[in-house]
Amino acid sequence: MLKKHYQLFVSLLLVADALVIVMACYAAWGIRRIAIEGFWAPSWENWLIKEPLWIFALPIGITVFQVTGLYRPRRDRSVWSEQLSLFRASLMTVGLIIVALWALGNEEFLGGKKDAAGNPLYGTVHLLGQDLDAGRVQIGSLAILLPVFLGVHRLAFRSTVRAVRRRGWNLRHAAIIGSGRLGQMACWMIDRNSWTGIDVNYFITHHETVPTKPCAGRDVLGTMATFEQTLERHKVDVVYVALPNRMAAEVPSVLHRLERFPVEVRIIPDVNPRYVPQNMVVGELDGMPILSYRESPMAGFPGFVKRCMDVLGALAAMVVFGPVMLVVAALIALTSPGPVIFRQKRVGLGGREFNIYKFRTMRWSRETAPAAWTKPGDKRVTRVGRVLRRTSLDELPQLFNVLKGDMALVGPRPERPELMNRFKEDWRGYMVRVNVKAGITGWAQVNGLRGNTSLRKRIQYDLFYVRNWSLWLDLRILWLTVFRGFMHRNAH
Repeated sequence: MLKKHYQLFVSLLLVADALVIVMACYAAWGIRRIAIEGFWAPSWENWLIKEPLWIFALPIGITVFQVTGLYRPRRDRSVWSEQLSLFRASLMTVGLIIVALWALGNEEFLGGKKDAAGNPLYGTVHLLGQDLDAGRVQIGSLAILLPVFLGVHRLAFRSTVRAVRRRGWNLRHAAIIGSGRLGQMACWMIDRNSWTGIDVNYFITHHETVPTKPCAGRDVLGTMATFEQTLERHKVDVVYVALPNRMAAEVPSVLHRLERFPVEVRIIPDVNPRYVPQNMVVGELDGMPILSYRESPMAGFPGFVKRCMDVLGALAAMVVFGPVMLVVAALIALTSPGPVIFRQKRVGLGGREFNIYKFRTMRWSRETAPAAWTKPGDKRVTRVGRVLRRTSLDELPQLFNVLKGDMALVGPRPERPELMNRFKEDWRGYMVRVNVKAGITGWAQVNGLRGNTSLRKRIQYDLFYVRNWSLWLDLRILWLTVFRGFMHRNAH
């Protein structure tokens, strides 16, 4: 149910944002028309398609807001933090609009229409010592109006939602059966996600007697033996059944007794979140409900789209970096004996081993390298290899691993089998990483966790990626890789 509320919340916010973006585009266009060209446009195409720029701003703006996390309903986000994020996203949107206009060769907005003599067709405005043509006036106005309009809209949206909630409107009242750890955790999560409009009114304890103290700040109004009378006296819209595992046999009886009441019923399984490696999904097989405890988030169509993105991205990268790879291969061959490409066993999707390809950066030896990271000043690293490691150019041959399907462009870094066997015993959750393909770059890498860094933090970042994977997150990581992923102080 929370997911449905979330989808409704985001849908409403997205529609409102879209309307505000269109309004800002028309307002900026209106300033241009009034200041330079006259209010009335020559044709309906100018009014609807050609000049207001909303046809560019709408898809670009919504995409930028999605990528920058402005559609995540976070209760802990302050007003000023959201306003700052909106300002940045708005400026990014305007910048991408300019890039799109330039790519399409739209001179009307970038340079203004000119007559045969090269003079602006619609005239100019003299501002701050500059003669600005129609297109620049409109783009400049949009850069100012878009963050202002969106900031006011989001502030009004937030204030309206809070006012509605405070007055008790549009709230869904809930009761929780089970006053133990699980029930209290459910109450805390519902409170934290206040945007859902669900308010926990009271608890019904699973103990034999009603405690004298409140539970999670709510009253405890009854026991399981008499919860029908409690629900009749204190009506609610939703009942959450959050009984501990030792009372699992009582759940069918509770559900049967709840059939007398016109309420929605939700069951919360007693599985400690610290042992849940990624979000659970409820499905069914021939009518039998199945709770998915662990599965790859990239199964099905999302995985197909990611694979297409990997193949196209790898091919594009090979075209761009092809000359660089040839130069690097020549330098390695000329400066030290041994093969140019270094192959090493790594663990990938599902725990399967594969050979990872890298440019050789160490002196060649037929002896097996120890399972350890290199350190600053490691004498095994060649002079060329030191530069390759520092710039991450030694990773480029992994593009062939991506084309073969052993790796993805984005994912947790693949580990050696011997280190994997060691870490999986010492670090809980480490093996969850193999539920997705290993990647050339990843969430941990763009956040500075490379080489001999904190293994605990690397696992935390990898688990975050697995739990929250989306194509947008992959695109964000690829973008951050351009600025953070190549050079790093821990790349020895």
